[in-house]
Amino acid sequence: MIASNIFEWIGSLFTDVLFMPFTWIRLEIASADAGWWISNIPNFGFLCILIVLFVYWMKESKKFLTEGTEDRA
Repeated sequence: MIASNIFEWIGSLFTDVLFMPFTWIRLEIASADAGWWISNIPNFGFLCILIVLFVYWMKESKKFLTEGTEDRA
């Protein structure tokens, strides 16, 4: 009984609270002329974060490779 309530609460948290901005974007902004661009702003943000993290990872990997401290099998 308690586990069922926990999973219902988690489901309610995601559908009613955390996805609210996406529901608002889908209902209000998507009807505009530039709806596709505005609707994809979160995707572009995630992509920018991913690119920044990838560049950082490659920079750190190169640093360890030049120092010779990278673990080689």
